[in-house]
Amino acid sequence: MILSMTGFGRAEGVFEGKKITIDIKSLNSKSFDLNIKIPLRYKEKEFEIRKILNDRIIRGKVDCYINLENLEESTDVKINKNLIDSYISELRNIASDGPDFEYLKMAVRLPDAITSRPDELSEGEWEALAKIVHAAVDRFEEFRKTEGKILHEELERNLQNIEKSLSEVIPFEEERITAVKERYQKSLKEFENVDETRFYQEMAYFTEKLDISEEKVRLSQHLKYYKEVMDNEDFNGKKLGFISQEIGREINTLGSKANHAQIQKLVVMMKDDLEKIKEQTLNVL
Repeated sequence: MILSMTGFGRAEGVFEGKKITIDIKSLNSKSFDLNIKIPLRYKEKEFEIRKILNDRIIRGKVDCYINLENLEESTDVKINKNLIDSYISELRNIASDGPDFEYLKMAVRLPDAITSRPDELSEGEWEALAKIVHAAVDRFEEFRKTEGKILHEELERNLQNIEKSLSEVIPFEEERITAVKERYQKSLKEFENVDETRFYQEMAYFTEKLDISEEKVRLSQHLKYYKEVMDNEDFNGKKLGFISQEIGREINTLGSKANHAQIQKLVVMMKDDLEKIKEQTLNVL
């Protein structure tokens, strides 16, 4: 099954007056490369979040953005009125000629005048956050599947093009050998006392060097194997990349042995389709 390495997913949720929004997007990469932006409140859970993303996304250059928005008026700040009144009273005793507003400005800067209530991350809030992370990854995977279907169609089409070009090589195989043989025989008529036995030995050797039957068989097998892996194995991008390299080797060898203008044209067409396959394979998970 083909899955694209590119993807996007978003999920939102609300927990006790806090709106959590998570965006995940990725591009192709040889490994899992995660860039995550997370609110300070959830920093203690960064390792767990990274593990969820690593286990499910597998591979790709991934960006994850977690945004936190307070929907209710914050009650985290506490003004210690009694303590501030005491500070002002003491300051007035020291300098009785100052205005009360100046005393207030000094008092609020003194220790414990204004404090933040400790608000630790509860287990319930972490469970809500983890659920939203999984929901974002679910949508991200749906995007990957949709893109994967498009990739599958493109790869299938290019593989069929190579198979078609390979089948069109067959009519020219015998033709090129016959043409070479006739050309050599014509040249040899200009010489006397030619050893025919030696001539046919050389022709047999030359014909063997031009034989492309093994390359055709191996190329056909590699194309078939690529299809099998593409259709039946998960997370198959790297393996498909290796197979496409083997396909390239056989096409190159076939081209070097071609010795025929029409076969060379077909080889160029196969190389063009193979380049598209290699480019598309880079984006397969």
